Amino acid sequence: MKLRTLSLTIPIAFILAGCSRDSKPQSPASPAAESMEHAAIDSVQVPEYSIEDFMNSTRYSGASFSPDNSKLLMSNNSTGIFNVYAIAIDGRDTEQLTFSESDALLAISYFPEDERFLYTADQAGNELNHLYVREMDGSEIDLTPGEDLKASFSGWSENYDSFFVQTNERDPRFFDVYEYELAEGYPREMIFLNEEGFFPFQVSPDGQFLALAELITADNNNLHVQNLISGERTLVTPHDGNVSSVPSDFSPDSASLYYTTDEGSEFQQLVRYDIVSGDKELVLALDWDIYYGVFSREGKYFVVAANVDARTELIMFDATTMEQIEAPSINGANVTNVQFSHGDELIAMYGSGSRFPSDLFVASAQREEPPSRLTSSLNASINANHLVDAKVVRFTSYDGVEVPGILWVPHEASKDNLAPALVWVHGGPGGQTRATYSGLIQYLVNHGYVVYGINNRGSSGYGKTFYAMDNKRHGEADLGDVVASKQMLIDTGVVDPDKVGIIGGSYGGYMVVAALAFEPNVFNVGVDIFGVTNWLRTLESIPPWWAAQKDALYDEMGDPAIDRERLERISPLFHAENIEKPMIVLQGANDPRVLQIESDEMVAAVRRNDVHVDYIVFPDEGHGFRNRENEINGYRSIREFLDQYL
Repeated sequence: MKLRTLSLTIPIAFILAGCSRDSKPQSPASPAAESMEHAAIDSVQVPEYSIEDFMNSTRYSGASFSPDNSKLLMSNNSTGIFNVYAIAIDGRDTEQLTFSESDALLAISYFPEDERFLYTADQAGNELNHLYVREMDGSEIDLTPGEDLKASFSGWSENYDSFFVQTNERDPRFFDVYEYELAEGYPREMIFLNEEGFFPFQVSPDGQFLALAELITADNNNLHVQNLISGERTLVTPHDGNVSSVPSDFSPDSASLYYTTDEGSEFQQLVRYDIVSGDKELVLALDWDIYYGVFSREGKYFVVAANVDARTELIMFDATTMEQIEAPSINGANVTNVQFSHGDELIAMYGSGSRFPSDLFVASAQREEPPSRLTSSLNASINANHLVDAKVVRFTSYDGVEVPGILWVPHEASKDNLAPALVWVHGGPGGQTRATYSGLIQYLVNHGYVVYGINNRGSSGYGKTFYAMDNKRHGEADLGDVVASKQMLIDTGVVDPDKVGIIGGSYGGYMVVAALAFEPNVFNVGVDIFGVTNWLRTLESIPPWWAAQKDALYDEMGDPAIDRERLERISPLFHAENIEKPMIVLQGANDPRVLQIESDEMVAAVRRNDVHVDYIVFPDEGHGFRNRENEINGYRSIREFLDQYL
């Protein structure tokens, strides 16, 4: 049976979701009461930690069992950049396997019979990932050589005698699928020629079928099953109206495709499709989105992940009987990235909570004992009790829509000690702020700032109606929620009404500059991290590998050829004369999504208003941070800016 990876890269903005119908939390009667309770219980004296303290916490990713199940392949950034390591399953020994000093190297998988392994890396944040194999002698081979191509691993074959890779080397717009043999030189064969702009997903265990997604709009798509032997393609999801569906996994016998869909529901439900008969069966429906349902490595277990109010919950089944059994759990933590060992006897997983970053755990699949913690990611110089819990807080927005978000309140904030505050806007635009650990947020809160991570309309995880509320209303309908959240913060009773700023990255960075341009009297400062400011340029210069989703992106944001007036109206660059509050802008020189010239022009335009702007360009970063030193310098600059201007 092929390797089952329980965290999928999905081209559409689907975020984790789901849980029991009785578990959905009710809105607090008063956000102010919620915050005052926090202040009364948690009011303690805590030291101020430096940004180095927070960023020197180690980040971990990946979990692949070695052939003998004695260790796990994973990546961490303990050297300041991600490299690949092997960690014993008792956590007592860790061996560094790669030694990059520049590009982040991310672990994928051990080979089935020996300790060769696969990993991926791009170049200085340009998002052009290649797939590499590290041989037993330590040499490294680029399995996807060439310029300006992007490649990704797509799983092992049933017998682990080959593996699948997607790459856009033939046509930069579309991803073809290749099967690589394990023989010397890793010969390969194209098994799917993608000439219609599909998104390839899983190959079935027997190698006969390939799941495909066809994007129509941001809220509407089709799923297909491609017979790789006959060439026949079958539409799985014929429908009317907007329906969003995502392939999840094939059954171990390759007879069925499991997928999530919101057809006939507000939320993503789990459905089984019989490939021969075409029959469909509803497997699981909740009052939250189901993110995925997948089989374990050997097919003994079936694991479902659900997004319960910005927290991940797992549901586990015996795959033979489909009877629910106890799922792996870690007290006070979201459990994600579940991986099974050879034989399905062990489970590796990551757990993170409000007060600690993601750590790697191992447990018995029979759950005979609590999970064993292999890593301690939080810097030992930080006392976790000095950090704060994330709390879900909802408020009624400008038009009566209930808007959720995540609130972090400093221990010392109270009605007698009012704190400055920041509205944190996530990326996406269809992302979601999660009730989990964030080093930057905890750093800001530790230095006295209240932070509210708003999940404004258009965010994932709250149903398809809420998700679609900002389509072609970006910078308008969603900005109204952001503006309205300021009053919610004031109503907590612990926020200084004259000291409220806004912060965000990527699309959230756009919202920051849009707020300063279109609502110039609301927020006192803005922090733009890799944010869009000119939608015309961004939509006209999207990376070539986004071509298959360009129509869906244009449907959501607007087509620059026909919606130019609206895109200019919502682009802060064309309204920079309105900005009168200080701002700081962080930009990666290699960013393929938000080109540096975009931030260059925005900063120059605001400075012409005689408004203060701090502008930091990172020459070796793309759309986000990969280098710890850059992250430290960037986040320190943000706090120094806030301390001075907020």
